[in-house]
Amino acid sequence: MSKVIMIQGTMSNVGKSLLVGALCRIFKQDGYKVAPFKSQNMALNSFVTADGLELGRAQAMQAECAGVAPSVYMNPILLKPTNDIGSQVIVNGEAIGNMSARDYFAYKKKLVPDIMAAFNKLEEWADIIVIEGAGSPAEINLKRDDIVNMGMAELVDAPVLLVGDIDRGGVFAQLLGTLELLEPQERQRVKGLIINKFRGDKSLLDSGIEMLEERGKVPVVGTVPYARLMIDDEDSLSERLSNTYDYGDIVNTIEIAVVRLPRISNFTDIAPFENIPGVKVSFISNPREFTDADMVIIPGSKNTISDLRWMRESGMEAAIKRFALNKPVVGICGGFQMMGNIIDDPEAVEEGGSIRGMELFSLKTVLSGEKYRSQTEDCFDDLTNVFSSIAGEEFVGYEIHNGVTTIEQDLGLPEIIERDDEGNIILVQNKNLMGTYVHGIFDNGDLAYRIAEAIAQSKGLNLDGAGVDYQQLKDAEYDKLAAIVRENLDMDYIYSILK
Repeated sequence: MSKVIMIQGTMSNVGKSLLVGALCRIFKQDGYKVAPFKSQNMALNSFVTADGLELGRAQAMQAECAGVAPSVYMNPILLKPTNDIGSQVIVNGEAIGNMSARDYFAYKKKLVPDIMAAFNKLEEWADIIVIEGAGSPAEINLKRDDIVNMGMAELVDAPVLLVGDIDRGGVFAQLLGTLELLEPQERQRVKGLIINKFRGDKSLLDSGIEMLEERGKVPVVGTVPYARLMIDDEDSLSERLSNTYDYGDIVNTIEIAVVRLPRISNFTDIAPFENIPGVKVSFISNPREFTDADMVIIPGSKNTISDLRWMRESGMEAAIKRFALNKPVVGICGGFQMMGNIIDDPEAVEEGGSIRGMELFSLKTVLSGEKYRSQTEDCFDDLTNVFSSIAGEEFVGYEIHNGVTTIEQDLGLPEIIERDDEGNIILVQNKNLMGTYVHGIFDNGDLAYRIAEAIAQSKGLNLDGAGVDYQQLKDAEYDKLAAIVRENLDMDYIYSILK
């Protein structure tokens, strides 16, 4: 049997995902085979495994920290919100349908066998399994039939470290209030408290930590400082989406505007650009906000038709079409579908009916109930304009989409059309426009840097420094994260509570 430890939080976005990633990296560095695990994840950022199954992007990041291939066993249940009251339910990497929150709450206990089967698969090879909770274990209206926090800890008899976020304020109330709302047997599982995202002089916390331990009867195993790290985020609470990301003293040479769609998904596709000195990435929801931008990216969407309608009503569509006359626009997955002439939804996968696209490409997309999931490898053709900077380069990524996109021959072909081995369109390019179904396409080598440098040169400028290999940079960031956490947590104590 594997040893297990679980990270739970006082609320969402306290840093659970990164702390799990850090522990995975530390245990790997110490010579153990490690697997991350999250029984149920709600997120619009997802990843496709080598065998074509879907799991949360955060668990893929944690697997990279552990030095192992992402597996659907690491996240057997994924919920992808389709609106404010319902989600697509993905079990063992495959969608089983859409459910309202009430229907899923009544159904989810039936998924315990799937959860345990996935966990047991990890136990076949992992020395240590690091489990992540979701939200808060103290949601007293939802604790019955819990399968992701204390319910999961009980299923596998896991010790729990409870994390609070001091950067958002009220960390002592967060931690003590959560402990107070736990049942006695749940409280006994909490073996340590972690204060996360601290800024300033830690000695000023000493008296507060003493009172916290006295009142909570649980040791504080460390205070982790706030760190500027470029690592994939869990969900839309990311500081990147609120444009609060700290670029430090860097003077920006170019700016990339990313449309903040209401149902934005896989916004981690843009992360490689955020790592380039001299490039500023802004997520925008108002067309007036990208007047100074040098490139616009329309990212993925969980509800393409609804988000396209929002683009039209907000004035974003008209502004992007004017922008595209002189500057580059890239659409990824749902954003790519929007750039075509029409989107049909005959099976009511989203809303049913048909909607006119942005008419930037002579393409037609027909949505279908069957989700296409695949890892994709290919090579860029002889692209033009700023995209010629990556012509001939190989890329690896993944596809997750409902629908098939075809060419409307009578309206003129794009300059470049790339297809997979089955003849399906995966990328088109025409002058300032590029669209693709491939997520992670800019993660490869220094492709993002090359495009950014080409945009800078079109302005008569140059980026500072050499090209950035994104995969190498990510690996360095994982080591940096592990070093920060190792230095600030009592790792001897954490090893002592592994069960």
